[in-house]
Amino acid sequence: MPVADPDFPGILQHFELNGHFDGAEPLGSGHINDTWLIRINHFDSRKRYVLQRINDRVFRDPLAVMENIDRVTRHIQGLPAARFSGQILGQHSFAPIRTRGGDPCSQDDAGRTWRLWPYVYGASTINNVQSAAQAREAAKAFGVFQCLLQDLPGPPLKETIPDFHDTVARFVQFRAALDADRHDRARHCQAEIEAALSYEPFVTSFCSLANADVLPVRIAHNDTKINNVMLSDETGEAVCVIDLDTVMPGLALFDFGDMVRTMTVSAREDEVDFSDVVMRMDYYEAVTDGYLDAAGAFLSQNEIRNLPDAAKIITFENGLRFLTDHLDGDQYFRTSRENQNLDRCRTQFALVRSIDEQLDAMRSITAKLAS
Repeated sequence: MPVADPDFPGILQHFELNGHFDGAEPLGSGHINDTWLIRINHFDSRKRYVLQRINDRVFRDPLAVMENIDRVTRHIQGLPAARFSGQILGQHSFAPIRTRGGDPCSQDDAGRTWRLWPYVYGASTINNVQSAAQAREAAKAFGVFQCLLQDLPGPPLKETIPDFHDTVARFVQFRAALDADRHDRARHCQAEIEAALSYEPFVTSFCSLANADVLPVRIAHNDTKINNVMLSDETGEAVCVIDLDTVMPGLALFDFGDMVRTMTVSAREDEVDFSDVVMRMDYYEAVTDGYLDAAGAFLSQNEIRNLPDAAKIITFENGLRFLTDHLDGDQYFRTSRENQNLDRCRTQFALVRSIDEQLDAMRSITAKLAS
């Protein structure tokens, strides 16, 4: 649940800020963390910042989340300027504001973890892609982000959510929620339950590729929705990638799959008219073109070959997660109305069906662009 009336001045005093608190308001449409737009009076000007409380029900080790973010942003900041030529303009400057003690976050007496981000002026996020060109730009942004982290030194990043994109593990969670059925919801979604079970062989087959090291583990963003790229209000170009909580070891393909899931469909994530849920092939081509333009140099042939199936499995996995959370009483994803997670599940499963119908064409386009 959101924090009621947080003590903004008390929280902000721990960060490296000059000026006086001048107000706050809720910001964004995220499902997980609590986020506020903060206004600070700085001498004769007013500055904006973004304050977040990390949801410790989702991220059980918030300090590990911030350790990963600190390593990633410091690495990108330290790259030669030439690495940014023709790439994402603001990538190198988007990093958390440090506390007065030099840490990337602050914890209050109740154990809640707070972090402060710079406000990115002249850029904004969108919840739905409005053009194929926009999809290409956002996909390229995530490809650049992956590319910049391929040479991150030191030990592997920590898993901020264990088994996050382990679809086999997600099936275990789904079956547990189904067997428990603590909220007596299973009888109202039998069609969705049967659909989920029908995809289990595909899930097992795809995940075996990762287990056999056919698909290598890399550093991935793991939440590549369109609204996690900030786009310039003036030019429409990508300015920076945001929401770095799930940056950790994973498959590059899962990032691509989430791009297809969120950037190729015009319907809302919780659509109730499923006839509108269709994967648009011209948008798929734009996403693939933008992503391969940035990431194609480091991806293996096996990774490129499996890009279309990655779109299918990630879309299915998200539908399964929404269905599991619906059965479990909406514990993970924030909801604003009854059966919202079930509608989210239905939307994802409708998109999976559309992807299934177009897989051959997707494979042809991917091969053409890769060559």
